[in-house]
Amino acid sequence: MDPGFDPDRPDGDDTADPRERDANDPLSEFRERFDVPGELYLDGNSLGPVSDAAERSLERALEEWRELGIEAWTEAERPWFRYGESLGDELASLVGADSEEVVVANSTTVNIHTLVGTFLDARGDRPPGILVNELDFPTDHYAIRSQLRQRGHDPDDHLHVVESHDGRTIAEDDIVVPLEDHEVGIVFMPSVLYRSGQLLDIERITDAAHERGALAGFDLAHSVGVVPHELSVHGVDFAVWCSYKYLNAGPGAIAGLYVDERHFGETPALAGWWGHEKETQFELRERFTPADSAGAWQIGTVPVLAAAPLDGSLEIVREAGIDRIREKSLALTSFLIRLVDETLAAYGCAVGTPRAPEDRGGHVAIEHPEAARISEALRERGVVVDFRPPNVIRVCPAPLYTRFVDVREFVAQLGEVLETGAYEDVDPDGNVS
Repeated sequence: MDPGFDPDRPDGDDTADPRERDANDPLSEFRERFDVPGELYLDGNSLGPVSDAAERSLERALEEWRELGIEAWTEAERPWFRYGESLGDELASLVGADSEEVVVANSTTVNIHTLVGTFLDARGDRPPGILVNELDFPTDHYAIRSQLRQRGHDPDDHLHVVESHDGRTIAEDDIVVPLEDHEVGIVFMPSVLYRSGQLLDIERITDAAHERGALAGFDLAHSVGVVPHELSVHGVDFAVWCSYKYLNAGPGAIAGLYVDERHFGETPALAGWWGHEKETQFELRERFTPADSAGAWQIGTVPVLAAAPLDGSLEIVREAGIDRIREKSLALTSFLIRLVDETLAAYGCAVGTPRAPEDRGGHVAIEHPEAARISEALRERGVVVDFRPPNVIRVCPAPLYTRFVDVREFVAQLGEVLETGAYEDVDPDGNVS
């Protein structure tokens, strides 16, 4: 490590002693409500840890199952029959939507299938082209290509991919230009790129899409719960997200979706009985009547035990406040970026995440040619981070349970791994010799 660097020196608000910053952190009390695994857990953008509130809400659902049995569908504290809608009500403020526009349902990929398919059908004879980008999480493209094929459209002709100039980020101007050059009916982008952590301008992209007669949809998997959104205000047409990252609802937790109210009444591409209007759902009619809300895009029976932890985890997010969460997230990532720049650049590390706060989400991409082996070497030390090919160590200082001293300790641990060459004991397949 650079002997001239003192991470405790108080040379301004952004570089104050991390112990002092932790002592003055209004969110510090929330750390005690999580069981954080490992010595340093910095992979919350892959899977958030369990909280006391999530555990209680799961236990409550189990008790309701035990004590009420089938009656829990109507008699539970949060009746299971409307579980998806009522949890959607709780989520709506986090994405800036009206309660009827949000529902928890299905998985993220299933929600992409049904929403993209719905809006391809709704466009009728208008252009079926869909605009994505090459840095998307691959499952988004799998689902979109599948929906195009099912409608007789060749994905190679109708899936238009915005390229990256640097392999890290997407220039928003490059999203706007293809709208003029191609027959694009739907723009589907992530809010935050999963490798670099770049935060895209949802309002600008939505406005550009609408100006050219296209719809705008977003995958909020890497932003919901850490970045505030205003989907309704910005006129976003639809969005999807998962609940196991910053919302800390557990592995395989139920996902969520948003549909702007102006699209209520559209027939979902993947219709199922749980999306039927609630008032007549148990009349078991031959024909599907979609609910007049985002609830129409539910498919099968709500998986109560996969949804229950979200009930408690949302309680914590509400108490903390999404604006305070975002403020601390930016402070943590700024601190991390500064430490990497000042102490680790000499060891070949580079920050691949945008420096401007308004352009980044909740995690930082640290690039190094040996990122895979370094990540494994860190895990051997109890430092849990995430590797993304080809050269990214993703580090997520999640604000509800990560301290400033944790960020400092991570950088010290990474510096030691680099300085000692400890990663050289890891073979290319990630096995420690």
